[in-house]
Amino acid sequence: MTPAGALVTLFVVFPFFWIIAISFTDRSLLGASALHPQFVGLKNYLDLFDPATFRSLGGFGPSLWLTIQFVVLSALCGQVLLGLVLAWISRELSPRMKSVLQGIVMLAWILPDVVVGFAWFAYLDRDAGTLNQLLRGLHVPAADFLIEHPFLTICAFNAWRGAAFSMMLFDAALQSIPPSYLETADVVGASGWQKLRDIVLPLIRGHIVTDLILITMWTFNVFTPFLLTAGGPSFETDILPIYTYRIAFKSFEFGKGAAIGVIVMLINLAFSLVYLRLAQRGLRKKGKAA
Repeated sequence: MTPAGALVTLFVVFPFFWIIAISFTDRSLLGASALHPQFVGLKNYLDLFDPATFRSLGGFGPSLWLTIQFVVLSALCGQVLLGLVLAWISRELSPRMKSVLQGIVMLAWILPDVVVGFAWFAYLDRDAGTLNQLLRGLHVPAADFLIEHPFLTICAFNAWRGAAFSMMLFDAALQSIPPSYLETADVVGASGWQKLRDIVLPLIRGHIVTDLILITMWTFNVFTPFLLTAGGPSFETDILPIYTYRIAFKSFEFGKGAAIGVIVMLINLAFSLVYLRLAQRGLRKKGKAA
């Protein structure tokens, strides 16, 4: 346990407390504060929530609201739902076709970010992109998606990128359901939707909660959309990870960037506590029913 504990302390515990400490200073990359940062207390946090600038374009408020929408659309309505649908479809396929489907979906998850970014640039290009070529074939006007619909584009990109994890998690959950449950439902004439609603979803509630927790935290911290839009145009895709990067590594305000990181950590913690409370409540109801 000692080597593992040392690695966790060095790369997880120490950076965790170091970021919190920096968030209370004016540390920067340039100037006197780079070598001798001063303790400023809650100034960085108060600046982020300053009513005069909180809602200004490119500020913390719009970025936070944009990130919440991004999480809801791309993670909760995208990755989780798409992963569940793919897992449900794959259970009806032959073992060979199921392996092919899962392999194709997994490619989106395991490919390096830079490769995926260039692939989507090629796919979405206005003049020679694959998507616009397909639209022209259907006599639909081409569009510059990264300029005209940047937010929806990064939502679709993130849902496509992360659906593989949800698919594998739900596939394992579906395999844990006793076949006799679904066979009995078939005998009484239950439809696919009825089996999903009344049998499958209640039995995999714990897996759904686990997936929601992990996907939410990952999406709140995902930086990959930067490869497509760099936060633009006009801050329309300036989600919190990109905003943090801009403040810390473009404006060189490390203290303020660390404060944003701490706030994101607290948001993730709040989501986790809510999901766990809902899961515990569901387990209590299930125990009482038993």
